[in-house]
Amino acid sequence: MLARIAENLFWLSRYMERADYVARLLQAAGHMSAVRPESDSVTEWESAIVAAGAKESFFASSSVSEESVVHHLAFDPQNSSSIVSCIETARRNARAVRTALNTEAWEAVNGAWLELHQFPRELSQDERIRFLEWVKARIGLFQGVFANTTLRMDSFHFFRIGQFLERADNTARLLDVKYHVRLPRVEDVGGVIDYYQWLAVLRVVAARRAYRVLFKGHVEPAQVAELLVLRPEFPRSLRFSYQRIVDHLELIEDQDPHRVAEAKRLAHGLLVRLTYSSIDEVISGGLHEFLSDIVERTTELGGAIARAHHF
Repeated sequence: MLARIAENLFWLSRYMERADYVARLLQAAGHMSAVRPESDSVTEWESAIVAAGAKESFFASSSVSEESVVHHLAFDPQNSSSIVSCIETARRNARAVRTALNTEAWEAVNGAWLELHQFPRELSQDERIRFLEWVKARIGLFQGVFANTTLRMDSFHFFRIGQFLERADNTARLLDVKYHVRLPRVEDVGGVIDYYQWLAVLRVVAARRAYRVLFKGHVEPAQVAELLVLRPEFPRSLRFSYQRIVDHLELIEDQDPHRVAEAKRLAHGLLVRLTYSSIDEVISGGLHEFLSDIVERTTELGGAIARAHHF
């Protein structure tokens, strides 16, 4: 498979996955800002910026407010991780490999790009809710169409590796923001605000029902961390994501055995760590340090995959 095609499919999937994640972050921030005292609501919007990995680009030119955060994460063309930028970049990648996509997959991503321009850049609260739901629906449609109509060949495997690398990075950053960057005030721990913050984390990753099925009862921080880090049943957990990355790496035809071995070694090492750790060990050893290491090694793995396949 040509390196150019592999690279475009890899980044097509990453940017579509990122757009979905940012939409979910904004939804959660909106919900949480509504239940916090007005003087504290800015905290939720700042948390969204940090969890989106947009801290440097945002604070270079803006101060935190609901309007400024929504604009930066949803519509700012100068922010490469805004929803608008993600969908436009994904569409450029799809167009570059148009012949590698079937008609249904191309129409799904191109249709999302066309519809995107029908939304005004200044939205009322109700319009914002509809916009974010539209983003999630369009990304879900595209991912479903691609998964259900694409041959299980190298093109499919590169797409899925990009999707699950992005998902692992997003999940790790989200959980780290809650556990380390934005710990609640001492008086909030175990209270109503703290409870709703953990519900908001579950909402971002669409895990509220999954949590109830696996951990019946009150929402507990350690169990939320276990669900998002170690549970193989949950499709947005770090363990699930790395299992899929390893699976798809094994199915790609080797082009440069030495360099491919480096990527496989990194992916297998992370999967083994996630498979044989317990949440008590992770937390006692420092969850922030654990998640920071996962983010760093996920970035390293992305670079190793690119080198192995000459991106």
